[in-house]
Amino acid sequence: MQTAYMDLIALVERLHRQFLEVVKLELDTNGVHDINNVQAMILYNIGDMEMTVGELTLRGCYLGSNVSYNVKKMLENGYIVQERSPHDRRSVRVRLTDKGLTLHEKLNAMHQRHIAALGQGVLSTEELAQAHKTLRRLERFWTQAVELGARNLAFTSAA
Repeated sequence: MQTAYMDLIALVERLHRQFLEVVKLELDTNGVHDINNVQAMILYNIGDMEMTVGELTLRGCYLGSNVSYNVKKMLENGYIVQERSPHDRRSVRVRLTDKGLTLHEKLNAMHQRHIAALGQGVLSTEELAQAHKTLRRLERFWTQAVELGARNLAFTSAA
């Protein structure tokens, strides 16, 4: 169990890095050089919605400071616009510009190509669903571990 668990952790990290390389290749292929792969994934997660930086942090694998930096860079390069909420002046919402939506469409096309290629015998729908189910259960386990750890830390600090 220990070896499988440690191998899984390493595999998840490698998969994340490898996927970011795939996104970088897609950007290079499309001649997009003013945004990096992490920023492109943040942009993809925004999609056609409008959201706060906090919401972006919750939706993706990003730290708050990294999201703020990357949002600033995407703003400078014309991929997003940001506006203060009329209801809560402390809240800043971001959405994609036409340039951002165009890149979102290119990334979506990449995903569709990958889905079609996977369907050619690389993975069955059932295998992909099982992998998803397993990773979701691991995510819930780690989320619970963080929540319990925070509670244990609070109890220890109070003592």
